[in-house]
Amino acid sequence: MSLFITFEGGEGCGKSAQSRALYKKLMQLSIPVVLTHEPGGTPLGDEISRRLKWAKSPDISPMTELLLFNASRAQLVDGVIKPNLAKGEVVILDRYADSTTAYQGYGRGLDLEIVKKVNKAATQGVKPDLTVLLDMPSEEGLGRKKARKRDRFEKEILAFHQKVRQGYLKLAADEPQRWLVIDASQSKAKVAEVIWQRVSKLLPQQEVEK
Repeated sequence: MSLFITFEGGEGCGKSAQSRALYKKLMQLSIPVVLTHEPGGTPLGDEISRRLKWAKSPDISPMTELLLFNASRAQLVDGVIKPNLAKGEVVILDRYADSTTAYQGYGRGLDLEIVKKVNKAATQGVKPDLTVLLDMPSEEGLGRKKARKRDRFEKEILAFHQKVRQGYLKLAADEPQRWLVIDASQSKAKVAEVIWQRVSKLLPQQEVEK
């Protein structure tokens, strides 16, 4: 069966680690699975990602961000997400359209209806079966990033990240059946356990019991 799972959250919440952990768990069970990320996941997407996150010029407008993120997304949907779902595989994605709504909509202040329409065009209506939100106070997540160089978004002021967090929580509250909100301040093992409890219910029982 095909299953589309996305991971969302602010900076330093542990999305990448938890998406990899779930990927490894499914691989161990011999369940066909693909792990990818946004922005990127394709050669074109990776190029767009570098320009968005590491551009030396600070004057990339919010609207430009919206369109570039969705250009990368459209390529990923066509080249990776749809083909693998069509084959009946599990697709795990580190960030998806909800990131754009949270960052460019709530964080940057773009009109949410415009963000929604552009996202819908890029995703072609492909929605996740489950979205995992790893939630924690913004200052705590940013504190985890001190050890390495920060990209354009990580350098934003705390108020921006707080708006992003509140945007995520609003999205989750509006569509609770799709979202799993987890306190990301817990141990990695505990977070992974909560995720697996939810994901295992979405898989055929014979696959989980291998």
